[in-house]
Amino acid sequence: MNYTRRCIDRIVTPNKFDQTRKNEKSFAGRLRVHSKPVDFRPVKSSVENLEDSKVKISIDVSEDEIEVAIDDAFKKIAKEVKIPGFRQGKAPRKVLEAKFGNEYARSEALNEIISDVYFQAINQHEVDVIAQPEIEIINGQDTGPILFEATVEIRPLITVDGYKNIEIEVPSISVTDEEINDSIDRLREQAAERVEVSRAVATGDLVTMNLTGSLNGEPEESLTAEGFTFEVGSSFIVETINEALIGSKIGEIAKFEGQHPNEEDSQLSFTALVKKIEEKKLPELTDELVDELTEFSTIESLISDTHERIEEMKRSQTPSILSTKLAEALAGLVVDEPPEALIQEQVQRQIQDMAMRMAQQGMQFDQFLEATGQSVEDLVENLREPAEQTVKTDLALRAIAVEENMEVSEAEIDNEIEEIAKQYSWRAAIEANEVDLETELTSEQIDELIAPRLEQEKEKVEHSMHEHGQLRILKADLLKQKALEFIEKSVKIVDEEGNEMNRDDLLLPKNTDKDAELSETIDGTDTNNPDQEEDSNDDNE
Repeated sequence: MNYTRRCIDRIVTPNKFDQTRKNEKSFAGRLRVHSKPVDFRPVKSSVENLEDSKVKISIDVSEDEIEVAIDDAFKKIAKEVKIPGFRQGKAPRKVLEAKFGNEYARSEALNEIISDVYFQAINQHEVDVIAQPEIEIINGQDTGPILFEATVEIRPLITVDGYKNIEIEVPSISVTDEEINDSIDRLREQAAERVEVSRAVATGDLVTMNLTGSLNGEPEESLTAEGFTFEVGSSFIVETINEALIGSKIGEIAKFEGQHPNEEDSQLSFTALVKKIEEKKLPELTDELVDELTEFSTIESLISDTHERIEEMKRSQTPSILSTKLAEALAGLVVDEPPEALIQEQVQRQIQDMAMRMAQQGMQFDQFLEATGQSVEDLVENLREPAEQTVKTDLALRAIAVEENMEVSEAEIDNEIEEIAKQYSWRAAIEANEVDLETELTSEQIDELIAPRLEQEKEKVEHSMHEHGQLRILKADLLKQKALEFIEKSVKIVDEEGNEMNRDDLLLPKNTDKDAELSETIDGTDTNNPDQEEDSNDDNE
């Protein structure tokens, strides 16, 4: 089954067009313009709710419609076969009927028309399907009009409690003296002296040793080195080195082992003979040292800059932390297990997204699996938990939108369609070489540049969305966005000590686009699955 998302190729330029709007994971970034067109004239159909979040859609198809489909099927057959005495594609229906029989063409026609009218029906009734349907033809398999039933799983309607009382803990943005001192000490280490000592090894010491290693009990030359120097407390291929070295003295042997980080069921073992122990002696912090090592001339100016940098770093990290914590909190409100179909579809989407990102970087997916020592099955298993959380977050937002009686207006839909059209217009302008990518443009200049194409692109987008049944998906996206904005305004944010924090104070004024990131990160993946609806069509063709 093909779940691949057909995404708009976002053009990354110095202009950063659409920067503060939704990212590529927005609906605009997911609009599929190559989907099979569907006739959305009303079909004779009804929907019956079943247990376990399923519905049964009963659909009638007239004999006239079937006859048109049979005629189309014969035309298709004519293009695929060679009939003596006729040019390919020109054999009349009567000749084809005599050779292949009407039954074959009717079977092909039913496959085609059933998939089409099924898709029409689910959009007509706005059925939120999440899996492939089970099709059963009740009447008309061989002759006359047909009646068929499609039983399909739908997205469950859930309720969530406590969404107005969500509390999230994030690290305080206050800068401590310890943080400032640690940062400055790292600077002082650049000018530190190494002083040999005779005491036992402590964290931070530099230990020179003769190191020998083995792999699964067999000596390994690549793991052996004389005069190898290691800073205790740093990382090594086997992390138990730090525990083994601490407390050791010159002339003593430290042994440590651990699993190979890249080879499953492989054991690494090491023996280290301690030859020398050195400690780092930091120079005194003076104006002269500050002037020598930095662009500042005084300790005071260095401390001030360090404080500012640490605070800015904390502020820049806060939106991501907030969105992650909020997603976790929303997912935690969903007490029921989500449908397996949604989890599997989300895992598949994550793998597809990962593969596309790697392809853009020139790496094959198989190379990634080999480099990380994973199989596809391992990757799927690792992605399952985050996929389940994403699905639960999605279900929670939908439930909140229902509970709060949220609606999407025609004006809001029109605005969203216009934003999508702007992206197409911008890309078209670039492809037509109407944009100097080396020139920084204001938003007003960009709007002026794309204006000649905007209305035409907007009509195309609107027509495409109607033709491919995507308006209901857009509405769902906008409803979830409203629900998320509602939650963001009510969520209580506290630091590690339980002190309430002002959400607006957590964002840097010059990074106001971070505010949008709160919504984008959580709402980054939509669990609507129009691709599955198309696959249903494909499977029946």
